[in-house]
Amino acid sequence: MAFEQALFAASLFPYLAFLWFATRSGRFPKLALYGFYGTLVFVAVTIPAGLYSRFVLGQSLANVDWLHGTAESLLTVANILVVLGFKQALERSGKSAE
Repeated sequence: MAFEQALFAASLFPYLAFLWFATRSGRFPKLALYGFYGTLVFVAVTIPAGLYSRFVLGQSLANVDWLHGTAESLLTVANILVVLGFKQALERSGKSAE
């Protein structure tokens, strides 16, 4: 289990680098960028939610429906923003090509 936790923590650095480069490029669709930042918010919310469910409720986060569902809804919103952002970018590039 410790290896998985270390791998999860290490994966944060490439993701932060991706966000930094995507933000600095100025060419990344804004709505999609907000979605990718929303994924970071999801991770930031899920970690304390998991700790709360484990140590206060004595359950895995997956077993506490109201808490797990709330956290997962953040990921759903983030994914929707990513899709809509890239959809807008594709539509704009299609219009400019015509």
